[in-house]
Amino acid sequence: MEKKQIVIFGGCFNPPLYSHLSLAEQLMNEYKKIEKIIFVPVNSKYQKAEIIENEHRYEMLKLACKQNEHFAVSRMEIDSARPLYTIETLRKFQEIYPKEEIAFMLGSDNLKELDTWKEAEELTQNYSIYVFKRDQDKMEEIIQTNAFLKKNQETFIKVRNTIVSNLSSTFVRKKVKEGKSIRYLTTDEVIEYIKKNQLYQ
Repeated sequence: MEKKQIVIFGGCFNPPLYSHLSLAEQLMNEYKKIEKIIFVPVNSKYQKAEIIENEHRYEMLKLACKQNEHFAVSRMEIDSARPLYTIETLRKFQEIYPKEEIAFMLGSDNLKELDTWKEAEELTQNYSIYVFKRDQDKMEEIIQTNAFLKKNQETFIKVRNTIVSNLSSTFVRKKVKEGKSIRYLTTDEVIEYIKKNQLYQ
C-alpha cells in the first residue's frame, strides 16, 4: 500500500497570507497521497530583515490554518535553541511520523540554490520535493542547467496547475505601515491580530 505523505511547508510567514494557504490547498487537491501539510515558521534568529518575533508569527499561522483540518502548525523551529537546517527539520519530522513519507515544498527561486544547502545530497535522496513556479522561472531550464539538480531530477515534483502569485509578505507589511487595507490578502483573523498587537507599524 502506498505510504501517506506529510508535507512540510517552511517559511517566515511574516505575516501568513492567503497565497500561502492557497498553495498548500492546491497541493492537497493535486496529490491525493498527501494527508497533511505542516506549516513550520522559521526561528526569528534566522538572518532576515524585518522578521518579527516567533510567537506572533506562530499565533497568526494558527489563526490562518484553524479552518482546515488538513493543515497544522509546528513550533519545531521556533522552539529550537538555534536555527535548524532544512535537513534537520525533516529528519525530526520523520522520527515523529515513522509510518508516513515526509516531503517538503519550495519555490523555484529556492530550487536554484538547493545545491548549496546543508546535506543537499541527503535532501534529494531521502525526501520528495514539490516545486512551485515563481514569477517567470522556467523550471526545466533551472534543472537542466545545474549539474546537481539534473542528477537528482527524479526527486522534484513540478506542481501541476500552479496558481502563480507575486503577492509577498513584504508588500503586505508595507501596506500596514502605510495605514492601508490588507483585506482579501490574508484572513480577517490575521488582520485583527495585526491590529490588536500593532504589528508592522
